Amino acid sequence: MNPLDQLAPLIRPEPIPFWPLAPGWWIALACLLVLPVAVTLLWRRRHQAVMDQPVSEEEQLEGPRRAALIELAQMPRPYGESAGPWLQNLNALLKRLCLARYPDSHCQTLSGRAWLAFLDTRCTAAGLTRWMVLVEGAYRPDCRLDDKTIDGLYAAVGTWIRKHV
Repeated sequence: MNPLDQLAPLIRPEPIPFWPLAPGWWIALACLLVLPVAVTLLWRRRHQAVMDQPVSEEEQLEGPRRAALIELAQMPRPYGESAGPWLQNLNALLKRLCLARYPDSHCQTLSGRAWLAFLDTRCTAAGLTRWMVLVEGAYRPDCRLDDKTIDGLYAAVGTWIRKHV
């Protein structure tokens, strides 16, 4: 005879329908609910504080200047080919910058020497008035520029973008 056969069967208690969690679990649950709300409120407060700070005029220009310099660098220079489209793109870039920076000046209506004079009054360091080819070359049927002229005009436009008032 096996001694295990004499044992009484196991008594299984009935499951308890609701058993409260230990205090540590309640604290963890509260943290899980409160933490996202607290983080969101702190982020909004910090974001609002940043948005309320006055932005200087120089900082406002920094984004468009950087974008314009990148666009200028990406323009392929017309070495040995017609420079008309390149000159038109340079003028369009300068007009867009002037419209953004000087919206009340009506610079979009200027052309020829008046346009170059307007650019020079905003930045004399660039010396764009000596680059008449900038405004006339786009209208020539086959405007070809030598390498020195292309590099000089590119440098002058870059200087104007970096230093205009």
